[in-house]
Amino acid sequence: MKIPFSPPFIDQSVIDQVMDTLNSKWITSGPKVKALEEEMVSLTGSKEAVCVNSWTSGAIMMLKWFGVGDGDEVIVPAYSYCATALCVLHCGAKPVMVDILDDLTINPAKIKEAISNKTKAILAVDIAGLPCNYDAINKLIKEPNVRALFIPESEKQSILGRILLISDAAHSIGALYNDMPSALKADITIFSFHAVKNITTAEGGCICLNLPELFDCKMEYSFLKMFSLNGQTKDAFSKSIGNNWRYDIIFKGLKINMPDICAAIGLAQLRKYKNSLLPERKRIAKKYSDAFLHYDWFIEPVLKDKNRESSYHLFPLRIKNISEEERDQLIDKIMEAGINVNVHFIPMPMLTYFKSIGYRMSDYPNSFKQYSCEISLPIYPQLKEEEIDYIIENVIDKIQSLVNQKTLVEITT
Repeated sequence: MKIPFSPPFIDQSVIDQVMDTLNSKWITSGPKVKALEEEMVSLTGSKEAVCVNSWTSGAIMMLKWFGVGDGDEVIVPAYSYCATALCVLHCGAKPVMVDILDDLTINPAKIKEAISNKTKAILAVDIAGLPCNYDAINKLIKEPNVRALFIPESEKQSILGRILLISDAAHSIGALYNDMPSALKADITIFSFHAVKNITTAEGGCICLNLPELFDCKMEYSFLKMFSLNGQTKDAFSKSIGNNWRYDIIFKGLKINMPDICAAIGLAQLRKYKNSLLPERKRIAKKYSDAFLHYDWFIEPVLKDKNRESSYHLFPLRIKNISEEERDQLIDKIMEAGINVNVHFIPMPMLTYFKSIGYRMSDYPNSFKQYSCEISLPIYPQLKEEEIDYIIENVIDKIQSLVNQKTLVEITT
């Protein structure tokens, strides 16, 4: 049996949406993008949603929108994909990495230690689909002594008057916090629609705005749409309608808009997400947990607690008392059985580039600890029941063999 790790969900409704776009002869940004933005507002409860061509470009745009630049600092978790820090570096600022909690999300106590008078934003990452502890982070950034450290250096910073909280929600579309969409817990929430995500547009992302009332989010939406189109006052669709060709460039923007041909894929998926695709992910995650709970080596991931519920983007299987090398051996054995698995994530300080600019893995011990025993299992709606059973059977077999072997060695020595 061959089981891929995370294939995109492509059914007839997706094909129909894409064909509708192709038949319309309009494939760049237009009505499908607008429809996808409206669906995202509906799903997340956000004030506005802006679709872009990737999570990374959306994060760069929002940091630039806030005026983050040379000499500034942005706090990020060490345990994340590289884009979380690279977007900060692309703005000329410094990513200040901090360690994580055992649930894989950023540690609010470490955030507090890292805040300085250079801190402009926090990028909190919802690893595997589990929201961060946003109540603690929001309380922290609104504390009088933390506000007093904040030095505004742009118009947006002066309006907000505090550190900006951005949720890196690349994994967490559909996640809940206190029974409400978790996107409502940050000033700005940025989702990824990359090919392996719960909802995909092949490549893409979406910025959801939940800024305080001091901001006019409708006006910010219009500004960000221009920002994503080189600072141009009209998009191609508007220009194509009637005698409407004249436009202006009013500031130095980026070119990061999402095309309709991509939005069509996500639009069809999103309309099935809440009632079909997401519940199926949840069912598979529960089946994994129920099967592994019988074994002492299983570290149960936080899928739901009193405040939060995951989007079930990943099933991060962690195994007690194994080394990084033993974890790698397990991955090889599982893949030999035809099951494609992954690791989320290699902490950024372990990567060559980040080591070259001064980050040290020894500064983030819990990030390494969690990474070294983690294996991400396949979890997606297309998985057949016999495939899920096959994964469970083989994973248990491979891990149990390793555990028995280690026990035998301990007894004989």
